[in-house]
Amino acid sequence: MRKMFRKTFGCWLAAGIVASVLTVPALGGTARADYLEDAGMGTATVVANVVYVPVKLGYALLGGMTGGVAYVLTGANYNVAERVWVPSMGGNYVLSTDQLRGAEPIQFSAPTSP
Repeated sequence: MRKMFRKTFGCWLAAGIVASVLTVPALGGTARADYLEDAGMGTATVVANVVYVPVKLGYALLGGMTGGVAYVLTGANYNVAERVWVPSMGGNYVLSTDQLRGAEPIQFSAPTSP
């Protein structure tokens, strides 16, 4: 049974590889460079988000808890808690390729008003 599965899987894998090679359009010089640059930026974005997203979520979680403690300790003063919550829970949670290219700013925390 295993031999038959391996043989069938191998045939389907080979057919998929051949089909994908045949369906890829012929890339010219500049189109190929753009394609490779886009692929590289997409890969860089994924790798950056693997690190950035957990750090941002941890920061937001700690800010949320700290704001909650501040709210309780100040006798339910919402303004004090909000000054902790807004910067820590605001901002970008996921990076985009435009942010990595520098076209858009990365806001780890939200700007605060005085």
